[in-house]
Amino acid sequence: MNDLATNVQGLLGIKLTQQQIGLFCTFENELIEWNARFNLTAIHEPEKIRTKHFLDSLTCLLAMGDLSNNRLIDIGTGAGFPSIPLKIIFPRLQLTMVESVGKKVDFLYHLIQTLGLTNVEIQPERAESLGQQPGHRQKYDWAVARAVAILPVLVEYMLPFVKVGGAAIAMKGEGAPAEAHKAEPATRILGGHLRKLVPVTLPGVADERYLVIIDKVAATPDCYPRRVGQPSKKPL
Repeated sequence: MNDLATNVQGLLGIKLTQQQIGLFCTFENELIEWNARFNLTAIHEPEKIRTKHFLDSLTCLLAMGDLSNNRLIDIGTGAGFPSIPLKIIFPRLQLTMVESVGKKVDFLYHLIQTLGLTNVEIQPERAESLGQQPGHRQKYDWAVARAVAILPVLVEYMLPFVKVGGAAIAMKGEGAPAEAHKAEPATRILGGHLRKLVPVTLPGVADERYLVIIDKVAATPDCYPRRVGQPSKKPL
């Protein structure tokens, strides 16, 4: 785990504590064990987990400040990325994770208990439904998502959760510039404004990565998000 600590400090300027390193070790071990039974992610090797899951998740901090006492929602979190690594760094972060796949939900409940994390809420449903609920609609400082959908669809999942003055981060690959351009009409309709794209380089990883940062500048119209399945079938 020393390689992760070194890379986090080199890339983000954050020195991991021994407690945080221990939590990442436990997370890694639990992920490997559950992956052997349920195939939660395509990445199984410890070195790749540390770089392509843990470090990659933490690159969100290139666009975020101190997340303590912020409210963050992770759409389609899967096995807890990027939100659990962010929570390990900022334990006072108020976290909601949205995931509709049962085996991944089971893992998340187990992981939260095993890591002893507090102020974490797991929502086992679709973002379209949750985004219309008053307790979640336009209540979050940040919405994040990684490898969930093309950006014109993803903004309809994310922006209804973000309060005016907050922001959304979509973690994307090499197609990010084209997706961001294509998503501009939907972003405007939903009350967002594209701030910038931040290129991300991970040690030993050749793939292009970007953080697409979208500011919430106006309230999302009440009719969005549309009912389950509509955003992906008919992107704005």
